Amino acid sequence: MNNKSCCNPRGGHSAVPATAQITAKNAVITFDVADIPGGVATVGTNRPLIPIDEESPYRTQEIQPFQMMTTTVTNEMFAAFVADTGFITEAERLGWSFVFYKHLAESSQPTQAVVGSQWWRKVEGANWRLINGPGSEADYLPDHPVVQVSWNDAMAFADWAGGRLPTEAEWEHAARGGLGDVMFPWGNREPDDSDYQPCNIWQGEFPKSNACADGYDATAPARSFDCNNYGLYNMCGNVWEWSSGRIKITGRSKESRQYAKHYKGCKLLKGGSYLCHKSYCFRYRIAARSGTTPDSTTTHQGFRLVFS
Repeated sequence: MNNKSCCNPRGGHSAVPATAQITAKNAVITFDVADIPGGVATVGTNRPLIPIDEESPYRTQEIQPFQMMTTTVTNEMFAAFVADTGFITEAERLGWSFVFYKHLAESSQPTQAVVGSQWWRKVEGANWRLINGPGSEADYLPDHPVVQVSWNDAMAFADWAGGRLPTEAEWEHAARGGLGDVMFPWGNREPDDSDYQPCNIWQGEFPKSNACADGYDATAPARSFDCNNYGLYNMCGNVWEWSSGRIKITGRSKESRQYAKHYKGCKLLKGGSYLCHKSYCFRYRIAARSGTTPDSTTTHQGFRLVFS
């Protein structure tokens, strides 16, 4: 397995989401939030599949009750924020962002590949409105997760909305939906490339061919597939989600020290994305972890907020 970074359980769901509202100068946003109970949260696993990421040990942490958006922030929500504040994202200020090579617009100019991850291309003009660069206007869908947003952009939205990004313990506690030490929000059955697709990930041979057995070649609507027992959608797959903290690698081995240096100053991401596949990036698991710099923007990173 390559270690590079790259929903309702069968029993049914009875939680009724609450409706929250942001009233701003130029917009009113209505969205659903789920009540997440406090208590003893479980974090990590004693069965790590990518040990260098320090998915282990399994541990507990006391947390207070909070509310979490049932979906990631959508393009429609982010557009309301921009309309109200005039906010300019980091990708817009820089003038470029990273795009997956198979999603480049037909009219795109020659692009520069990322060394070691050639499927990522530096595309001039790519941002949250033009997700895959100039000529990709049709890829912007109001009910899909906003992407091409950095950690800093997410923090600005959170400040405007009166919320915050979740901690790792809060995110995992919410994703587990009261099921305890499970791999996925729906339990332990793994998605596959044929008949079981409970989330939006890659099916086929990454990065060459995606069979799209789950119905999506890129992002799915923020509210899609089954929710978990707390009423949360797409806690694994679809888009990586920014958390509030840094990713810390504390091991003392030579490999761990090198990994820690690689992640120095990086913010923690949880949940995996539509580009994850077990053969390459088996990080669409609750305990899995990744990270990148707070100014990084790509087509598979988004976020959701929590409210204390």
